[in-house]
Amino acid sequence: MLATLSEAIPWEAFRSLIEQGYSDERRSNAGCKRTDPIILFMMLVLQQLLNPSDEELKSQVNDRRSFEDFVGLGVMNTIPDATTIAFFRERVRKTGVILESLERFEGHLRSQGLEASGWQIVNASLVSVPKQRNSREENYAIKDGAIPEKWLDKTSLLHQRDADARWVKKIGISHFGYKNPLCQES
Repeated sequence: MLATLSEAIPWEAFRSLIEQGYSDERRSNAGCKRTDPIILFMMLVLQQLLNPSDEELKSQVNDRRSFEDFVGLGVMNTIPDATTIAFFRERVRKTGVILESLERFEGHLRSQGLEASGWQIVNASLVSVPKQRNSREENYAIKDGAIPEKWLDKTSLLHQRDADARWVKKIGISHFGYKNPLCQES
């Protein structure tokens, strides 16, 4: 599948659009060299097709030769870390470039007679948090947007509990935490 995508998609055609959303704001040459935005975009496409978290995506590109070849990185290249991937995704999402890029990507696939059924997924990764053991009454209060009464008496519980995290199923597996969105519909 990845070899077919590599051949079917003219990745360089995305460069000007992605550069609009991921302009280089460096003020000095100190630090690491910026990762090519095309490589990061290809990693986002992989993430949309296969649903790994940012950390898992980095590990898979580092571990699998097919993933490494797909994004154009060799053995001696540095694989972008999870923070770099998340930062890139957030930058192109905020500028609105990601939606147009994914639409172009889908257009290229259709012109080749291909279809990616998984790329439309809005949430590419999940951020896990420690599981909580709340009583039924506490869960009802949390769902209603209130702080459970027992927590108000014990301030230590307020620091230990996360009232914003939720249970979600992804690929048939339950996770407790937050969704890390790739793009949001307008």
